[in-house]
Amino acid sequence: MQASRPERAALVSLTTGSSQRVDPELHLEELSGLASAAGAIVVLRAMQDRQAPDPATLIGSGKAEQIAKACEEADADVVIVDNDLSPAQGRNLEKILHRRVIDRTQLILDIFARRARTREGKLQVELAQLQYALPRLVGSSDALSRQGGGIGTLGPGETKLETDRRLIRYRISKLKGEIAEVQARRGHLRARRARREVPTVALVGYTNAGKTTLFNALTGDDAVASDALFVTLDPLVRKVKLPDKRQILLSDTVGFIDRLPHQLVAAFQATLEEVAGANLLLHVADAAAPDRERRDAAVLSVLDEVGAGRVPTLVVFNKCDLLSFEELTRLKSMYPAAVFVSALRGMGQTGLLDILASRLAMDTAVVQLTFDPESPEHRKAIADLYRQARVLSHVAVEDKVMIEADVPRRLLDRLARVVTVVELPA
Repeated sequence: MQASRPERAALVSLTTGSSQRVDPELHLEELSGLASAAGAIVVLRAMQDRQAPDPATLIGSGKAEQIAKACEEADADVVIVDNDLSPAQGRNLEKILHRRVIDRTQLILDIFARRARTREGKLQVELAQLQYALPRLVGSSDALSRQGGGIGTLGPGETKLETDRRLIRYRISKLKGEIAEVQARRGHLRARRARREVPTVALVGYTNAGKTTLFNALTGDDAVASDALFVTLDPLVRKVKLPDKRQILLSDTVGFIDRLPHQLVAAFQATLEEVAGANLLLHVADAAAPDRERRDAAVLSVLDEVGAGRVPTLVVFNKCDLLSFEELTRLKSMYPAAVFVSALRGMGQTGLLDILASRLAMDTAVVQLTFDPESPEHRKAIADLYRQARVLSHVAVEDKVMIEADVPRRLLDRLARVVTVVELPA
């Protein structure tokens, strides 16, 4: 029974001069959520304030000794540090604390590994883990960390270390090749969607902002939504019918987080290209988060990193039911172009769909088209028209069908290859 109990975690956060603008309690609260997502129980929290990180232990040897005693009293199994540790800092802390020590990046990688379900997700997470582990392989155990300085001192431990490095590099190369195949496959799917001219809208936002709940509300899907971090790793794409009867594709993507490990951004590049290739981004923000601006800045930073910084974006404030009337009024005055919803309560979804229809209807033309209903090609064009344009009138005249529609200009060339398109005055 003892072996199966959840790990008891001690959280440690270092605040330096460059990070003092953010409440350190918020950092620890987020780290606590990450620890819970990894299956741990938080039994201790500790903060250290220094002008600069200590090169040897990050937090200083005196503070490390204090935390060691506190961990002994709290019976902590693992110490989780909210900062990135160098390999040397991690080793030195483990010697002082007499416990396993992991940093924020390693914790997030562990959560992603637990959440990955598809082959693609597992490949991406394994690549990120190996890229993180490779530079830390040196000194991973006492036997491997001893380096001789003379003849005869190069022992089998060092040979094993080089073998491990070579195997990891080989596995990284193999994973990159498999992910490149996934990337190419996704590229073909995007090209096929582009040929069909169906607009794509991608949901982006900080983890646990309610993206999946909003996705389910708009699509009628039942994707897993939870009050936990990083529930959605693999992108989901579903059709959504707009009020003007056109269809769009809505995609839900992995949530972002402050200081998202670069290894993960690189490994999930194939997935995040779905975001960069979208026609419109819905930036879902938690309206009730006390550190909303920090979270928004983290999302924008990742979007820039994956090449999606220039994609048109509509800000959607979610969880507005948690705000008072005064708070909501103030937020609306600060962000007049944003949309305010509660995906959980079904508030504001109709207005959001109306705005989506308006944003995606820009650059359209009112045209008249004449179809032969006996032609399979013409019948398919009529079906496409109803999915992707706003039909204004549909009249059957003898053996012809005449349709007037408000059509996105990007569709006109494809329609013109099938039927005669007559543009009407606006």
